[in-house]
Amino acid sequence: MYEQEKIAIIEAGKKLDRYGLITLSGGNVTLRMPTGEILVTPSGMIYEDMVPEDVLVMDINGNIIEGERKPSVDTVALLYILKNMPEVNAVIHTHQPYATGVGLITDEVPCNLTTLANATRGSVKVCPYSSAASEQMGKEVVENIGDRLAVILKHHGVIGVGDSLKQALCACVYLEEAAKTYSVACSVDKNVPELTAEQIERAVEIFKHYGQGTPELPKE
Repeated sequence: MYEQEKIAIIEAGKKLDRYGLITLSGGNVTLRMPTGEILVTPSGMIYEDMVPEDVLVMDINGNIIEGERKPSVDTVALLYILKNMPEVNAVIHTHQPYATGVGLITDEVPCNLTTLANATRGSVKVCPYSSAASEQMGKEVVENIGDRLAVILKHHGVIGVGDSLKQALCACVYLEEAAKTYSVACSVDKNVPELTAEQIERAVEIFKHYGQGTPELPKE
């Protein structure tokens, strides 16, 4: 069941490692099917070692439909996010060091790069601490993410969301890039300039037309 989607999930997990957003078996990848089933990566497995049969299929209440593996320990939080954010189809959880590190000393990663505006729709908030593998983790995401596509879990990591795996992955990757840039800038001067609301809005609009075969860009 859902062989191609399971392969896509595993490939997304490998990219998390490739871009330095996790180490070993950290994080997880979740995808909602159009028919309502949820695909979740297994607990404690390295993505390079996974095969499609390792990815679990469950319903929105966490009942396993297919799979023999133990699901991610964060499943209760992931399902809470999907239940309460119907526009979200993909949830990616990482332990990316720069964004998590910035989240220890600030309540928000300011929108200082056009790529962050593109991928997350603006600045990214830091959630209050919640334990991993708890529903509270999901609640904090829902309460703090707003209309953005990522949020930082204090002392823990990042949640990126989207209507697809690609959108959720871009949110995580470009948040890490922005956090690195912010860290470098802060080491020189704490007064790091941010994009204006108008500039962010323009960057978000442009990204809608990014890629091959897209329509003409909106006029100024």
